[in-house]
Amino acid sequence: MTNTDAPRPSGLPASIGRPATNALAAQGITSLEQVAGLSESELLALHGVGPKAVRLLGEALAARGLEFGSRAAGTD
Repeated sequence: MTNTDAPRPSGLPASIGRPATNALAAQGITSLEQVAGLSESELLALHGVGPKAVRLLGEALAARGLEFGSRAAGTD
């Protein structure tokens, strides 16, 4: 059995990997709406978040009509 089916913070794609998920969770980021409030540079500055995770997060954001740097996201 693998741990890949373990519950993940809501809205974060499992494909970004555990290090990226943990890095985001450590910053209190548990949803794509919160990710949308950050720039790609801010994400890459987090230890554990690399270019692949940022690309996958960008794809997930686009699928929801969101993009990086949408500061108003999640503030309603």
